[in-house]
Formats: sequence, structure tokens, C-alpha cells
Amino acid sequence: MARIRVLISGAGIAGNALAFWLVKLGHEVTVVEKFPVLRATGLQIDLRGHGIEVLRRMGLEREFRELSAPEQGLQIVDGTGRQRALFPANKPGDGGIQSFTSEFEIMRGDLCRLFHDATADRARCIFGTSIASLQQENMGGGRGGPVDVTFENGKTERFDLVVGADGMWSHTRRLLFGPDTPETLRPLGGFCIAYFTMPRAIQEGEGYLATAYMAPGRRAIMTRRHRPDAMQVYLPCRSDGGRLARTRRGDVAGEKAAFAESLAGAGWQADEIVAAMWDADDFYCEHLRLVTLPTWARGRAALVGDAAYCPSANTGMGTTCGVVGAYVLAGEIGRHCGRGEHDDDDNAAGADGLEAALAAYERTFRPYVDKVTRGVAEDASVWNMLPSLALGVGIMHAVLGLASYFRLDFFHHVLREKRVQGWDLPDYEEMVGRR
Repeated sequence: MARIRVLISGAGIAGNALAFWLVKLGHEVTVVEKFPVLRATGLQIDLRGHGIEVLRRMGLEREFRELSAPEQGLQIVDGTGRQRALFPANKPGDGGIQSFTSEFEIMRGDLCRLFHDATADRARCIFGTSIASLQQENMGGGRGGPVDVTFENGKTERFDLVVGADGMWSHTRRLLFGPDTPETLRPLGGFCIAYFTMPRAIQEGEGYLATAYMAPGRRAIMTRRHRPDAMQVYLPCRSDGGRLARTRRGDVAGEKAAFAESLAGAGWQADEIVAAMWDADDFYCEHLRLVTLPTWARGRAALVGDAAYCPSANTGMGTTCGVVGAYVLAGEIGRHCGRGEHDDDDNAAGADGLEAALAAYERTFRPYVDKVTRGVAEDASVWNMLPSLALGVGIMHAVLGLASYFRLDFFHHVLREKRVQGWDLPDYEEMVGRR
């Protein structure tokens, strides 16, 4: 079968995972990334369920484990630092549904680089530019044709397939469907999360527990240690009606001021954390959104990962959806278009099945995404559980303490891994074999 030419927009986790599988199939892959270098940054993420199985099929489990974050579990503390509940991490071989801390925890940048390095010598990577425009042949009359791409640097190229893997605020999605596609970006209760890292040496006996603290006024702080000299900080906040709601997204100074105002008098280590926040150069405020689209493809252009179906941090399944979605998309391309065994000037033989492949990708993977995202936009319970009064904080400590003591499966009510247990990960014979 002829080799097809594929452009992937976005060198993040989903984009690099897709590139991995497509070069394994023997196709010609170009990855374009608007940043001048690979963005091997970001805080802690995990893989769950089907995402772990895809990692194993990639043959990268050993490399992943060598890079994995050493988190031992999650503890809940009060204002004095006293532990009120403890939820240990899943240990190798435990099986079943993961706890808050998965067996497969990793820093985002490490996973991104792992996938990138596994294909860097076989995929062409173009950094420092992005897609300016797309033009597909025959879009108005039946089967679509190749896609002509103009890049921001002025260069043009023709591809058989273009895939947007450029995240929740996807530029490729806007080019394909326009900015007014119904229900594309749905806000989730006005909630935001700020992320940053702060320098702090590990103390004797401290260990590598994620630590969550709740304060009256629906305020919370979570820290996660990934290195002996630094830890991550997560600050949830509700933006509706407050200072954060009046701050432009991306105005880092304004966002920091809003979080500092929200945490004033919160207790525990809030003052120290706010002081570190002002100095942090990796601060990022995420406005929680759910990405929903009536279709993930148009002609010979498609979307994968957060660009197509961001499930939000509420579900704990964003990375897994991106990795599994990339696997399914590549698998359906292999099934309908074959392996890229040789070059062909017009690529017609290899590209003829692309639209069938994209339809099969959506038909196969949308039930999985629907299970993960069902009710997310309407159900803000994970955030509404934060107490507004000191009495509520005490009640939450008691409830979590009991759940911890009796080892109850508390987090399946919040995380969505259990919902997709009945979905079967497809087997794609075309992707078995050479790495």
C-alpha cells in the first residue's frame, strides 16, 4: 500500500502518540509545533485503564516507569498539618481501579519527551510555526481530496491528512469548524485551577505524599512532591463574581493577585505558598472547560485529544483519552488505508480509505468519550464538596477519615476510570510487529 502524508498540528502528548503509531505503520509524518522547542513542561499527570494498555502496546512501559513520579498516595491535613485521612497509591500488581494516585504517575514533560524521542528519527518535526490556513479539495462535493496547508512562516505543503492535536484552545479546530461551533467549549461552574512549582527541600520523614488542605470559604490547596528540592502546587478557585472573573485569561499578574486575595487568611501553609507563587515563572491558570463537538472530522482533516474531546481535570482522564484516542485513530488508518510500504506520487491507493478511517475512529471511540464526559458539565459536585464553613471542613475530615480507615473506593465517585471498564480496546493487526 502507498505511504500517506500526514500533518499533525501540536507536539504534545496526543500529537506525539499519534506520530508514534503512524510512523510504525510506515506513513510519512510531519509534526508542526508553534513553540520554538518541544514543550517538555507541565505538572503531574497519569495514565489509567486503557491508557496503560496502550502504553504497553507501544513497548514503552519500562521507560515510563524509569521516569515515573514517586508519589506514595494522598493525605488530607488540617490547619496544623495533622493527617486526617490517607489514601495510598496503587502498587504494582494491585490491578483494578486506580486510587487518586495512579500506579502510572509522571510529569507531563517527561511523557511528552518519551513519546517524541520514540519517533524523532522517523517523523519530521517543524518547530516555531503553525498552520495559518487549510484548503481541502472537493469539500463541497462528495469525497474530499488532499489538504493544502499554508504555515505562518509563509511556506505551503500538500498533505493527505491533517490532524489537530493542539489542545483545548485548538487553532486547528477553529480553522476546520469555525469559532462558533455549538457547545465547543463549555465552562464548568466558573472553576479554575492554578498550577506552579515552588522550591522546597524535602524534610526528614516527609516522604512523597500528595497533600490536600481545605479551608472555609470553599478554598483548598494541594501540593505534590516530584523532586527532593521542589514541589508542585495546585490551587482551585471559583471565578464567577470574584476578582478572577474580571481578569483576562493569560494576564498572569492579575491571576496571581486574584489567587492571593482568595487565599488571604486561609491558614496552614497558605502564606508561604502565596509568596512562592509571586516568584513562580511557570504559573498557569486553567479555566476548566469541556470540549464537545458534533463530529471530530471534516473531509481529510480531523482532531484528536483535548482539541476534540477535552474531558476536563474533573474526570482525571484527559491524558488517557488523548493516548487512547491517538491509538484508535492510527489503528483505523492502518485498517482502512493499510501500511505505508512504498512511495507513490499521487498516494491515491493509500489515501482512498482515509474518510472511512476517520468515520470508524469516531464510531469506535466516541462511546468511550461519552462515558467519560457524561454529566461533567452539569455535575460540579467535586468542587461543591469544598466546604464553605468551618463546621463543613470538620465534617469532610470525618467522612474522608472513615473512607480512609475502611479503605472505601472513594475516588471512583470523582474520577471516571470505572465508567469505561466495559469498553474493549480494539486490536489492530496492522500495528503489531516492528517498532
